[in-house]
Amino acid sequence: MIKRAALLLSIVLVLLLAACSSGNNNKTAANSNGGVSNTSIAPEEEITIKATNYSFDQKEYHLKKGVPVKIIFENESGSHGILVPELNLQLNGEHSSEVIIPEEAGTYKMTCAVMCGSGHSEMIATVIVE
Repeated sequence: MIKRAALLLSIVLVLLLAACSSGNNNKTAANSNGGVSNTSIAPEEEITIKATNYSFDQKEYHLKKGVPVKIIFENESGSHGILVPELNLQLNGEHSSEVIIPEEAGTYKMTCAVMCGSGHSEMIATVIVE
């Protein structure tokens, strides 16, 4: 009985690690609109957020209050996403970009939106709206 439980736990851990480091490179459009939000707002700025296993490419991202910005999300390794609830922003491999207008100045926590493995809870960055 103990061997069976240990085997099952081992299989689950292997599958979890394989899902996180699958090398899923989402540089092609995953849906018919190319991952861009259906919005008629023309962005004045553009920012790219890249994710690798358990980290974002920067610790801080700066946006300007009231200025439309196109946020582009790229997975460089693993399977990840971004989530900033206060900015109503959630991107992943299938929905990889969106134009937003940050209305409130402040500092917001950005986390990984896809359970990606053992380092998931440490995958954090800051979005600063000035």
